[in-house]
Amino acid sequence: MGKIIAFSNQKGGVGKTTTAINLAAYVAIAGKKVLLVDFDPQGNATSGYGIEKNELQSTVYDVLMGYNSVNEVAMQTMIPNLHILPSNSDLAGAEVDLVSLPARESTLKRALASVKGNYDYIFIDCPPSLGLLTLNAMVACDSVIIPIQSEFFALEGVTQLLNTLKIVKQRLNPQIEINGVVLTMYDTRTTLSKQVTAEIYKYFSNKIYTVPVPRNIKLVESPSFGVPVVLHAPRSNGALAYQALAKQFLEREEG
Repeated sequence: MGKIIAFSNQKGGVGKTTTAINLAAYVAIAGKKVLLVDFDPQGNATSGYGIEKNELQSTVYDVLMGYNSVNEVAMQTMIPNLHILPSNSDLAGAEVDLVSLPARESTLKRALASVKGNYDYIFIDCPPSLGLLTLNAMVACDSVIIPIQSEFFALEGVTQLLNTLKIVKQRLNPQIEINGVVLTMYDTRTTLSKQVTAEIYKYFSNKIYTVPVPRNIKLVESPSFGVPVVLHAPRSNGALAYQALAKQFLEREEG
């Protein structure tokens, strides 16, 4: 039975989608069957895999609404073993459309139940907010990866995310836990990065992945080419960091 992991941080611009895209690629390259669920109406994970999101006939929105099954909508990516459940701006309407549904916070969980056994890992790229979509991801997942940027306001908003996780654990999903924290956009040259990292370590201690992801132009470029960094610049610092992160992720998950 596959594990479902949500990538969440309501603060935008922290490398959340970059982490979901590239960790999914490297975990699939390691031989695991992976489904990447683009659960952000911006559809950046979808376009990051070269899919023309505005031309899609059906998306994760149609799965949520019960119009299609996951298997009908999921697409094979250019990475063997990796499928993506694509998204576009249609998903923005789900916040409104779900409100009237019974057990609306469990809609994604029910949708993924039919395919959970087909994959080793299902990664959910959450929107940068704590609305009904993110709540659905929290209810559906087994654990959460929190990407945190190594900058001054890094911990701002994380308290709110942790409070949300606590409420979800108490009321909706008692199994949910923090899988780990990924330090993104790390700059070894600045004292600030080191100071912020020290604060994050105080906060999360052994939950932190020891592989920080550096600021790297190749990571920024690769979505514009519609491929993960392993296909764009496999020897770049960014690629090597995500490769090492995937190794550590699998060691943590599978011992």
